[in-house]
Amino acid sequence: MATTQTDGRFNHPSYVLKRQIFKMVGSNFFIYEPSGALAFFVHQKGFKLKEDITVFADEAQSNPLFTIRARQIMDFSAAYDISLAGSGERIGVLKRKGWASIARDEWIVCDANEVQFAQLIEDSLMLALFRRFLSGLIPQNYDMLTGTTRIADYKQNFNPFSYNLNLDMSEWNDQFDRRIAIAAAVLLAAIEGRQK
Repeated sequence: MATTQTDGRFNHPSYVLKRQIFKMVGSNFFIYEPSGALAFFVHQKGFKLKEDITVFADEAQSNPLFTIRARQIMDFSAAYDISLAGSGERIGVLKRKGWASIARDEWIVCDANEVQFAQLIEDSLMLALFRRFLSGLIPQNYDMLTGTTRIADYKQNFNPFSYNLNLDMSEWNDQFDRRIAIAAAVLLAAIEGRQK
């Protein structure tokens, strides 16, 4: 399904997600466009069994754009619906492959009709295994692939004092909704934060 984005904040080739890590309850995510301007803001509430995230256009949380909601509580093979904040219309789905993600994280990326168009996969099995045992010492790196073509790259900078995730969408295929790729970045950062 092609997207017609009139909001320019969705059309950048890259973004940087920064997570505020020294926060007592929950986490704040700031997502910046290449110019350094804030494009999106997320407040992730602490101690929630069922993930329910709203992505806002502003830090005041006055302009909700879309939501990321888990279908079940503590689901091993979790599915997350990405929906428009106002209408609730679903624009995409991210499904974690349960058993396959024990050693190396894998996700199925679907459109609004729940038809798979890509997969999101951790960079390598060896590095994924090292990450499991050396949490925080080896940065995350994921590729979103359609077939063998990478359409989005998620790369964490190594920094023990801050969490920065770089999202490169310069090869994004615009027949797919760009908000799905941005939602995936938020979800990866949220899950990594919960695991810590």
